[in-house]
Amino acid sequence: MNPQASSAQGMPPPETGRMMAEEFLKNDVEGYEYVKGELVPMPPAAILHGKISVSVIRHLDLHVYQNQLGYVYTAETSFRVGERLLKPDVAFVATARVPEDETKGSPVPPDLAIEVVSPTDSQWDVSDKVQAYLDAGTRMVWVLDPVLQTVAVYRPDEAFQLLQRGDTLTGEDVVEGFSCEVARFFE
Repeated sequence: MNPQASSAQGMPPPETGRMMAEEFLKNDVEGYEYVKGELVPMPPAAILHGKISVSVIRHLDLHVYQNQLGYVYTAETSFRVGERLLKPDVAFVATARVPEDETKGSPVPPDLAIEVVSPTDSQWDVSDKVQAYLDAGTRMVWVLDPVLQTVAVYRPDEAFQLLQRGDTLTGEDVVEGFSCEVARFFE
């Protein structure tokens, strides 16, 4: 995205690439995340990335909606994650934690953050983002790898779990009752 281009809400990023977290949360800037006082450009997603994200939404949102557990959000939604404002590819927030003011980004981290690994993502960047979610209070993080067709499940203070195509992913106590075979996300 050209730094001079306008966001969907009409706010161009500042020339310096700096802005306050509250300003970002209120106005958002399309195509960017906010990390440690800096606007960080998000590269456009590839077709496969988008396809997998929609597949996750399809399976997760139906369960969340039918059971009135909360809300599933897309990658355009910003969440405060410690000092950062991140846009997970998919996120879930339980009903009791949905912010009262839904006209701006969320001042609370998601209960479940889901990231789909892109070719432009480094392992360090993915690990750093997972740790930021967990440190901020996100209860579970799923990292989907399109190449290996795996899902890594992270929980605070627990070893991560790597699920293969034939394994079943569950929402555990975060998205109660949810389960889906890993392979379904990569169809």
